[in-house]
Amino acid sequence: MKFKIILSFLAIILTMNLSYASFPVVKAKTTSAEVVTNIDTEDNETYYSPAAKAAQKSQGVALLLWFFLGGLAGHRWYLGSPVGWNILFILTLGGLGVWAIIDLIGIISGSYEPKNGSYKSSFF
Repeated sequence: MKFKIILSFLAIILTMNLSYASFPVVKAKTTSAEVVTNIDTEDNETYYSPAAKAAQKSQGVALLLWFFLGGLAGHRWYLGSPVGWNILFILTLGGLGVWAIIDLIGIISGSYEPKNGSYKSSFF
């Protein structure tokens, strides 16, 4: 009993230490031709963190999830599809396979993009 309590306490402490990890926020200057301003020169600045940039979704991972966990809508959960559509996908067995094939073609062609952003430049 004491051993379980000690392990639980240790797990909580390790989790807390990892959850407070810090990282620098990198300032990147981008210029956009679509932005029209009345001011003579104004730089558009975008802030991003290395963790957010690394969180981009991979097309290869989505394809592997479609192959191995397609029946459970693994690729759809990974790419951020709405929960209701994912549950419907599971209940209808991928639209009797039609919806699953459409998802496969979309992942391979790159037209089925993640909810927040686009795929990484590399396949995996």
